[in-house]
Amino acid sequence: MNSPSASASAHAPIDVEWVDGLTFEAGRPHGPKVRIDGDAQNAPSPFDLLLAAIASCASVDVVTILSKQRTPVHSLSVRVEARRVDSVPRHLAGATLHFRINAPGTTPEKAQRAVELSVTKYCSVRSSLDTEAPITWTIDLSS
Repeated sequence: MNSPSASASAHAPIDVEWVDGLTFEAGRPHGPKVRIDGDAQNAPSPFDLLLAAIASCASVDVVTILSKQRTPVHSLSVRVEARRVDSVPRHLAGATLHFRINAPGTTPEKAQRAVELSVTKYCSVRSSLDTEAPITWTIDLSS
């Protein structure tokens, strides 16, 4: 824990099972599974899933925030461009989330604020990463 006043609650367990080669299946017990491929040949790699987790975590918050602003999202996609350090372990050096949002009635300012709040305050995946790895974003607000 970061501070004496912080508390923590348990998360559902995640089971990871080896399939063959560098392929695994992961998920909650008795829940849906995701296939993971260490070589990224037949499924996303673990690092791909980390980037997808950042983008999807932020997207959940953006959809929620814009819905509360009475500008529901009709479509949303995110392309993640990331950089990794060259030394081992090749951890995340930084990433840019390119949001493409269709939310009729919203303004560029509201979309910007929703993304900013999500990435900097609400996204638990982002908050779990090294703060030295900057996460930036762009927004394409389509109609």
